[in-house]
Amino acid sequence: QVQLVESGGGLVQAGGSLRLSCAASGRAFSLYAMAWFCHAPGKDREFVVGVPRIGSTYYAESGKGRFTVSRDNAKNAVSLQMNSLKPEDTAVYYCAARPGFGVVSTRNEYPYWGQGTQVTVSS
Repeated sequence: QVQLVESGGGLVQAGGSLRLSCAASGRAFSLYAMAWFCHAPGKDREFVVGVPRIGSTYYAESGKGRFTVSRDNAKNAVSLQMNSLKPEDTAVYYCAARPGFGVVSTRNEYPYWGQGTQVTVSS
């Protein structure tokens, strides 16, 4: 089992940047595929980016070219660098984990979630 805690959200103007962090505790962080999701008011929770145990990351179209995810197994952490933020990026961002190698974009495939961190982008 793994416990996840996000941090780094806040209020930023359009065009600005934020760096979200996800700290994991528990066993064998390296055995989990990780992902970030976002949940905006009135919308479903959406996949943002996935980081597999091994291999390439997978970005949703909305974040390609603007967001960069990184994973540090030695520190049990995943971070999400968000640049060129837009008002439509406003949402609660969640870190999620699933045991196994690969990344999937379906939220129901992730049994472990953090509490979320609010990102608000003003126009």
